Amino acid sequence: MTLREADHSDASSIAAISIEVWIGTYLKRGVSGFFADYALTEFTPARIAALISDPEEFILVSNNSQGIDGFIRVSPVCDAPVAGWSGMEISTFYVQPRHHGKGIGTRLLAAALTHCREQRADSVWLTTNAENDPAIAFYLANGFVQIGETEFRIADQGYLNNVYALSLT
Repeated sequence: MTLREADHSDASSIAAISIEVWIGTYLKRGVSGFFADYALTEFTPARIAALISDPEEFILVSNNSQGIDGFIRVSPVCDAPVAGWSGMEISTFYVQPRHHGKGIGTRLLAAALTHCREQRADSVWLTTNAENDPAIAFYLANGFVQIGETEFRIADQGYLNNVYALSLT
C-alpha cells in the first residue's frame, strides 16, 4: 500500500469508492430513488476531477496493487458549523469496508494531519453521521473530541451529524 496525492486519472476510482462507501454506510435498509439520485449526482468523476484540479484541496489516496482502496480530502481553512472553531476540514474520508482494520485509515489520517500542520492550521475538524459508530470510535481513538452537532442536508431532509475537532498545536 502506498499513499500519494490524487491525480486526474483517479477521478473515476474515487467516485466509485465514494458511492460504495456512502451507500454501504448510510443506506442500511435499501436504496430509494431519492438517495440513489443524490449519490449518482454528487459522486461523479467530473465533480471529483474538479476537486483534484482545485489547488486549495488536498486529496490523498491509498493505492494497493489493484487500485485505490481509500482516500481522504482536506479542504482549506474554514469555519466549522460550531461557533468558535475554525481550521482545515477533513471533508471526505472513505476506506472500502473490506479494507477496514488494515491500517489504511490510520495512515491516511496521519498524512492528512501532517499536511494540515504544514499548512500551519491550528486545528482540523470534521462531521460524521451521529449513527456511524465505527467512524466515531476511530476519531475518538485518534484524539478528536466532539464539539457539537449539525445537520447534513439533502434537499429538504436533515440528518444529525456530530462535529469533531482536533487541536494541532
